[in-house]
Amino acid sequence: MQVKNKAVQFKEVIGQRALINRLTQIIDAGRVSHAQLFLGRTVCGSLAIAVAYAQYLNCQNRQHFADTTTHDGLRADSCGECPSCKKYRELTHPDLHFLFPNVAAANSKKKASAAMYQEEFRDFMLQHRQYGTLDQWYEHLHVEKQQGFIREADADDAISILSRKSYEAAYKTMLIWMPERMNQDAANTLLKTLEEPTPNTLMLLVGESSERLLATVVSRVQQVNVPPLPPAQLATVSSEDNAEQAALFVNWMRMLFRLNMQQLSTWVDQASALGRERQKRFLLYAQDSVRACLMTHVTGVPLDRDFGDEKFNASFPTMVTERNADGLCTALDEALRAIEGNAYAKIALMELSFNISRHLKRR
Repeated sequence: MQVKNKAVQFKEVIGQRALINRLTQIIDAGRVSHAQLFLGRTVCGSLAIAVAYAQYLNCQNRQHFADTTTHDGLRADSCGECPSCKKYRELTHPDLHFLFPNVAAANSKKKASAAMYQEEFRDFMLQHRQYGTLDQWYEHLHVEKQQGFIREADADDAISILSRKSYEAAYKTMLIWMPERMNQDAANTLLKTLEEPTPNTLMLLVGESSERLLATVVSRVQQVNVPPLPPAQLATVSSEDNAEQAALFVNWMRMLFRLNMQQLSTWVDQASALGRERQKRFLLYAQDSVRACLMTHVTGVPLDRDFGDEKFNASFPTMVTERNADGLCTALDEALRAIEGNAYAKIALMELSFNISRHLKRR
């Protein structure tokens, strides 16, 4: 029998101690903002921190530690034992609700909605302990080839839930994962609630890209930046996924510098077969890698990631300079938007490859 995982408390979040301590200080001081955006990669803890934050906020017996060195650097945490904490650990608290990208299964005649998949989403979160990625969520639903959205009907459901009185918690919490997947109608529907919430409600948006959120949404929330994890800590979360992306990136960059068309055609076929969400995540990984290499080139600080190839680790940062970094990131962002817009992946990735090759030679 498989043992079901529990949701994480702050003490089980990987790293991020400075941020967590700042968040618990804010809660203890009673300065809780009703609408917040936790911005950072899910694999770096943005979703885990948001859930642990809501649990701590509603804990009936918060624990405070005089000596942080004996509690893994934490100043405070939820107790994990009160009735509220026990329900949060199972993600079954009646005042904890979720909104997330969703898509109708191939054999379903029903319109897709977050309400349809609440149980599946809780299972997904528990299985991955709040570190699961968007494509892993789609794999969980067996809809890997499709893209999910948060629609206007989902936003209407959220507003209806938040308008009711809480059952038992101090705060009724609506956690919106990947708000950048909201269509414009859904985002516009939520604007008034973000600006004028009902009493004792908390809206926690957990996203990875503020650039893909409506400016009107970003302006109505308090932003909490979740920084990247150091490579050693990140490897404990997603070593297999990082290794796959690093290998794909290294092979791509090498063939683009020499522009070997036969090898490039093979690479494009391989990348096109990944599915849209994995393609998008790879392009974001490539953008992050370009920025990390530029930082190393400009400041001389050690590279904050391991591509799994010692020679490439040493040589590639010299290829990214002030002259081409902006062009590289822009080309990747344009391809990312094309993939999001259901462009034909092979054409988008081939065009991107030519653009990247041209920029690399401008260093």
